[in-house]
Amino acid sequence: MHRMSFKRRDTLTVRIGSVAMGSGAPVAVQSMTNTDTADIEATVRQVRDLARAGSELVRITVNSAEAAAAVAPIRDRLRAAGVTAPLIGDFHFNGHKLLREYPDCAAALDKYRINPGNVGRGAKRDSQFAEMIEIACRLEKPVRIGVNWGSLDQDLLARLMDENNALPQPASAQSVMREAIVRSALDSAQLAVSLGLPREKIILSAKVSGVQDLIAVYRNLAARCDYPLHLGLTEAGMGSKGIVASTAGIGVLLAEGIGDTIRVSLTPEPGGDRTNEVIVAQEILQTMGLRSFLPMVVACPGCGRTTSTYFQELAQRIQGHIRHRMPAWRAERDGVEEMTVAVMGCVVNGPGESRHASIGISLPGTGERPVAPVYEDGEKTVTLKGERIAEEFQELLERYVERTYPLRAARGTTP
Repeated sequence: MHRMSFKRRDTLTVRIGSVAMGSGAPVAVQSMTNTDTADIEATVRQVRDLARAGSELVRITVNSAEAAAAVAPIRDRLRAAGVTAPLIGDFHFNGHKLLREYPDCAAALDKYRINPGNVGRGAKRDSQFAEMIEIACRLEKPVRIGVNWGSLDQDLLARLMDENNALPQPASAQSVMREAIVRSALDSAQLAVSLGLPREKIILSAKVSGVQDLIAVYRNLAARCDYPLHLGLTEAGMGSKGIVASTAGIGVLLAEGIGDTIRVSLTPEPGGDRTNEVIVAQEILQTMGLRSFLPMVVACPGCGRTTSTYFQELAQRIQGHIRHRMPAWRAERDGVEEMTVAVMGCVVNGPGESRHASIGISLPGTGERPVAPVYEDGEKTVTLKGERIAEEFQELLERYVERTYPLRAARGTTP
């Protein structure tokens, strides 16, 4: 696949469990559970599903005594099941108290997420923030200082608004809001460092729900610090709206070299699959040429030449087959995630796209001869016809993987 042609911004490198984050490491995929953390079985099940879908870090809500008491058992059950994705504790309002009163929780988590707008008001803010940072220092835990414009420090915002209103030419309220978000993150990081937290233990985020605000805030933040940055819209929305908004905002920033970890905060359909946000995050990174997770299936959208739905059904079948086989392929073979597969619907672009792919098939369009040439690494290898085109192409795909991508054991590596 085409690799990125842009340079990542230079940042500090932060280690979170087994995951490295920063300019020297791949952009990491992150997700968050929506279970009641006190429900140990449900939370273990969802963390496991998210991790197996490819989430490299998983955040859980720690909002009550019951949730805090469940964290260590959750961690233990996950590790016993072979799930090693780092667990991040998401704290608001009472995090200082929970970390202090539940030391097993504090020790079991791999990272803390602290929202500086929700740690307390007035005189309590600094002392409660300091208590959480001191626990992180003692246990050597990294911290994400995560500002959210829905819970922005109102004292800071009011002060900046007053200063702005006193200027001869005041900036817009939106500009002041953006500056307040950035200042909250930077000031909180500076306070954490003054309390003893190493700079190599700090990640910043500045979540908003508007794409243009996201881009402006992160450009500003990236220009003013060298901390790793976690990207994502705070409330992306449902379905295509959430996917498009997240892709637009995150994609622009990644193209500028900004961002070290991402989350696509999709609102799931009622009863929907939480792992969809992981798949979208992976597809953003793969489409940008930053990482490879799955073989890419290229398929044409269809037009008047492709009145049959056969090529659509075959593309869907091949995509499903790849997702089903990928866990075994990834464990057994090196490089298979780099493969591209083309499933095309007519002669206009079919042969060309198929030649560009690792393996591709060009199905006949309306009025074309009922044959389907197959190309492997740019060369036509066989022409399929008849009722078993789908099955035969799937068999060719399996043989291509076996022939092209070496077994890990053959290279002396462990699956």
